[in-house]
Amino acid sequence: MAIRARTWVVFLLLALLSSSVAEASHRVFPDLQSLDAVADRAVAVDDPLRTGFHFQPPSHWINDPNGVMYYKGVYHLFYQYNPKAAVWGNIVWAHAVSTDLVNWVTLQPAIYPTAPFDVNGCWSGSATVLPDGTPAIMYTGIDGDGRQVQNVAYPKDLSDPYLQEWVKPDYNPVIAPDAGVNATAFRDPTTAWRGPDGLWRLVIGTKDNHRGLAVLYRSRDFQRWAPARRALHHGDTGMWECPDFYPVATSPGAVLGDVKHVLKVSLDLTRFEYYTFGAYDHATETYVPDASLADGNDGLRYDYGNFYASKTFLDPAKQRRILWGWANESDSTADDVRKGWAGVQAIPRKIWLAPDGKQLMQWPVAEVESLRGNHVNITDRLVEGGSYFEVQGLMSPAQADVEVSFAAMDLDKAEPFDPAWRGADAQTVCAARGADVKGGVGPFGLWVLASDELKERTAVFFRVFKAEDRHVVLMCNDPSRSSYADHLYKPTFAGFIDVDIAKTGGKIPLRTLIDHSMVESFGGHGRMSILSRVYPTRAVGDKARLYVFNHGESDVKVTHLNAYDMRSAKISNEIDQLIR
Repeated sequence: MAIRARTWVVFLLLALLSSSVAEASHRVFPDLQSLDAVADRAVAVDDPLRTGFHFQPPSHWINDPNGVMYYKGVYHLFYQYNPKAAVWGNIVWAHAVSTDLVNWVTLQPAIYPTAPFDVNGCWSGSATVLPDGTPAIMYTGIDGDGRQVQNVAYPKDLSDPYLQEWVKPDYNPVIAPDAGVNATAFRDPTTAWRGPDGLWRLVIGTKDNHRGLAVLYRSRDFQRWAPARRALHHGDTGMWECPDFYPVATSPGAVLGDVKHVLKVSLDLTRFEYYTFGAYDHATETYVPDASLADGNDGLRYDYGNFYASKTFLDPAKQRRILWGWANESDSTADDVRKGWAGVQAIPRKIWLAPDGKQLMQWPVAEVESLRGNHVNITDRLVEGGSYFEVQGLMSPAQADVEVSFAAMDLDKAEPFDPAWRGADAQTVCAARGADVKGGVGPFGLWVLASDELKERTAVFFRVFKAEDRHVVLMCNDPSRSSYADHLYKPTFAGFIDVDIAKTGGKIPLRTLIDHSMVESFGGHGRMSILSRVYPTRAVGDKARLYVFNHGESDVKVTHLNAYDMRSAKISNEIDQLIR
């Protein structure tokens, strides 16, 4: 974990009495854990920052997506939730269901403190569907001594496709920290898998001083678990949270065994996620990342922005792997308390191995496009250096889906790539070469959530540099001018896209989902993604504007732009809404 009324009374009272001493990175606000917020109070409908088509419950704090799965025609999203306040604390597993990954029904919390093995909180975990079709949830409980232990829960009624009630066996915990294991940093079990030897295995995140570890456990019966001889992987990067370990096909239609395995970890110290992929040997229980991949802080990331504690699952209905991630707030705690809510789930994304085998790629699930409405199209429009234009015709650019393809007309004007930047990350380069710094080829891209006078705007853009042997393409989100509000965290986010732009004729595509306080962008057909939280004060609702800009010396052509108004997703607490 990164860190109805009568049914709720029991766990709310238990949560009120508990106070975990386990190590976690979330700040606790005891004075804000108020019973006044127990009921899901209605959030003001005119809140200009609440999202329209991303998932978030009506109120209170949320964080990690948990136990995501598909069961009997229904998608299940569990998530970390504080039922009493818009700050972290009193954590339970909230539960929502959907038939399309877009419209959701929120149910009563599925897992909450009820026993000594989770009396101080029910933290993150995963779901595994057993061979007989029974779903099992493995989660971290904080026991009465503040230890992080792993527990299992099963549905009470397997005939219920909504899995509304869960039962915890008395034999919990099924995994407790052994001697020598840091009991306050031992959490977030992965989905389990069954090897050729018939043994179940799963991974848990922990640390040994500054060394993060993904430790492996195995079991014959999903009840009695024992540690493997060695950790699956480790790195000198601090605590590893929310590990995920899963296979990806090396090519479409690949035969069984033609796979690589992905290991993702969330770094508690940096609040970023990194992944590698490589070879996993079931017999020796060893994982070896591909030699070409950097490991640790220099490794690949799912998302180069505000995206954390992610979890994937295999969707058997459409034979795809789907990625969920949490976007934290970037405003102040006082702002969150005033709003009455904090935290949003990113759009679910399809994730797969790139055809060249160099990285994972991702794209919003196709179902999101069902919300598209009014459409604006622009084709072959030249944007001269130093100019911009407004994309007109949308009803509300504050809630939109924009796909655009740019073509840089003169790559010879690209700025030289400073050799000193080779040792720096892309975020540092973007901070030095933001949207307002004129370049050779770029910055060019979109100004989203922009006010009429352009005093508020968030820039999503590309900038092209020329290195010794090839061009380097930087994709950046620059929210430095996104809001007049005080007490905001407004970092630039950026990544280098692995694309040879000279071979594409200078073309580079961008897709950006704009949702009031969420800006979620995908560059290079899904080779790069950056999520950012912004809080405009003027560019809100129907006052928001959308622009294309070019602040480089080279002209840029918009070869095509398709922008869509997005309808709001339906999020209710009435199960009959889902049945219809």
